[in-house]
Order: sequence, then C-alpha cells, then structure tokens
Amino acid sequence: MIGRITGTLLEKTPPTVCIDVGGLGYEIDVPMSTLYDMPETGARVTLYTHLAVREDAHTLYGFLTAQERSAFRSLIKVTGIGARTALAVLSGMSVQDLANAITRQETGLLTRVPGIGKKTAERLLLELRGKLGADLESDVSRPSSGRDDILNALLSLGYSSSESQAALKSLPDDVDVAEGIRLALKSLSR
Repeated sequence: MIGRITGTLLEKTPPTVCIDVGGLGYEIDVPMSTLYDMPETGARVTLYTHLAVREDAHTLYGFLTAQERSAFRSLIKVTGIGARTALAVLSGMSVQDLANAITRQETGLLTRVPGIGKKTAERLLLELRGKLGADLESDVSRPSSGRDDILNALLSLGYSSSESQAALKSLPDDVDVAEGIRLALKSLSR
C-alpha cells in the first residue's frame, strides 16, 4: 500500500493532481478541499494516500491530512458508497462538518452534496454513527447517552432522522430511556 507521497507538484487539473517523485509522476485524485489548500505548482507537497486496486485500474486518492484520509476510508466502507461519492462528500464539506452531521443525525447537510439522496444520507448516518464522529467530535456538544438510546430506538423503528430529532426536542431534559421512547412515540403518533 502506498500510504504517503512527497514530491513536487507538477499540475492541478481538478479532480486530479500530478506529483513528481524522483522523476516519476503520480496522478492522484483529490477532493476539492485538498485541491484548494494545495500550494502553487512547483512547490513541494506531501499527501496522505489511499490506493484502490480494481480489476481494471489502480487509483491513488490523496489528502492533505490523515483525518481526511480516515474519513474517506470510513465512507467507502458504507454500502453503496464508492470512491467518487466519498470524494464528493469530502469536497462538499469538511471532515469536522461531516462528523457533526453524523453526531447530530442531520440528513439535510448530507443531501446538499451532489449524488447523495435522502436514502443514501440516512444510510451514511446509520452506518457511520459512532465510527467517524468518535475521534472528531470533541468540540461538539453530544446529547446525553439516554437521548442517544432514544434516538437510536426511533431510527431502528423506521422513523426518519428529522422526525426522530423533532420528537427528542419535545422530551423533558431528565427523562429516562423507557419513558422517553414512550413519550416520543406518543408525539410521533399525533
């Protein structure tokens, strides 16, 4: 696996950059966030990389930070999310914004990314909850674990993220899990 590349930036042709390493030019696909933060051509640059090997291609994906690469790797593990879609997500929002969206279960932020519909956004939120956000959400105010349990129960019962969040807002602050689920279901049935 090629984990990191350091060399001279030869060209930027979105979404690809070319980096010269000892006379060999590596074409690397990058999210737009990485492309915008890269120096001018001719400068020395280091990218964290992910090598995807398929039957018909070996493709390198590059990122300025290890956090971006980690988020990319988490995204491509989600059912139905390929490398191009993962790059689109990272191009459309920062890793911290993605972690916040996952922590707060906000499908609306994800559906703003081209190629991400409501069902895909909900799948991302479900499969990445507790995985991607865990490392990055230190500055995000997390709801209490009881509220997390209530939210997970509503989501597993088939309610959408927005319906579940609305039901959570109507609950008293000191409610326990069982009573919270009962009250949330009552408010959702109206």
